[in-house]
Amino acid sequence: MLQTALHDWHSAAGARMVDFAGWDMPIQYSSIVDEHNAVRKQSGLFDIAHMGRLWFSGAEQIQFLDHILTNHVEIMQTGQIRYSLVCQEDGGILDDVLVYRFHERSMLVVNGANREKIVNWIEKQRGEFDIEFEDETLATFMLAIQGPHAEAILAPHVDFPLAELKYYYLVETKVFGQPAIISRTGYTGEDGFEVIVDRDYGVQLWTALTEAGGESISACGLGCRDTLRLEAAMPLYGHEMDETVDPYTAGLGFGVKMNKDDFIGKAAIAEIRAKGNLPKRVGIELAGRRIAREGATLVREDQQLGQITSGTFSPTLQKPIAMGYVPEEFKAPGTKIEVEIRGKREPATVVKLPFYKR
Repeated sequence: MLQTALHDWHSAAGARMVDFAGWDMPIQYSSIVDEHNAVRKQSGLFDIAHMGRLWFSGAEQIQFLDHILTNHVEIMQTGQIRYSLVCQEDGGILDDVLVYRFHERSMLVVNGANREKIVNWIEKQRGEFDIEFEDETLATFMLAIQGPHAEAILAPHVDFPLAELKYYYLVETKVFGQPAIISRTGYTGEDGFEVIVDRDYGVQLWTALTEAGGESISACGLGCRDTLRLEAAMPLYGHEMDETVDPYTAGLGFGVKMNKDDFIGKAAIAEIRAKGNLPKRVGIELAGRRIAREGATLVREDQQLGQITSGTFSPTLQKPIAMGYVPEEFKAPGTKIEVEIRGKREPATVVKLPFYKR
């Protein structure tokens, strides 16, 4: 399995390690609930070096990215970040990504589980485009510091006034004296930052932040990253979307710019949107204490509506929550439905997303 620069640190800290998309990653250190609550109330530190970091340069890098991405890269400002999708010709989603716009280069941050697939897709599509492409995932390190105390912990050690960094923007600067890319992004529903440095500096940066944060910062694993993103209704590839789901069905139309020049999948996506009557991704709260896991069936009387895509017990709300797909006529908040859990129906209600907003 692949290992991040922090692998030995995780093991020494007693983390429970799991195989995550070919990477040996920490799922938790203490408990998922304790780590979840630390992010909501103070701050949490996440090793996210398994995320792919793909760099583009060359005269036609922007044209190429606009060819393979659903969002509009050409109109982005230097220093701006945008959420986008990579789709195949039939509109199915290959991955959801963040595109970073630098002065002379561009970068895609892609899901760790999809990195090799997207690298192969890029090589397949690059054709005659005048671009240079490099996968720098293994040469760099990436962490996330998330939570209400994140800025106060990180800012004193950065050669840039972080209070001025807007949401979904980046800065090239130094952190603890070392070159870094810092973005105001995250996957938890809290304010926070993601930091990219050279792999050789990863352990030093991590330990420096844990020392700077003291009791206000906690090392966090991928377990609470999942519960945090679900409370914030952030979709996860392989759950809310995959190659069989189009952007509009997934509720991600904001990341599609149909008014730009042609991009891969545009015609199919336009046809899907024109037909309408698509399933809707909705929030679901269960009345009892049972948790609806991925794959559980959503029903109403004798009608099968759809399936749960993600479900957990919300540490913040202290109730079972889930996301899933239902026909459009059942999408309204307040709609009463049921969830089949191991042969028994549990009452549930469609609710407005997100479940949690800071």
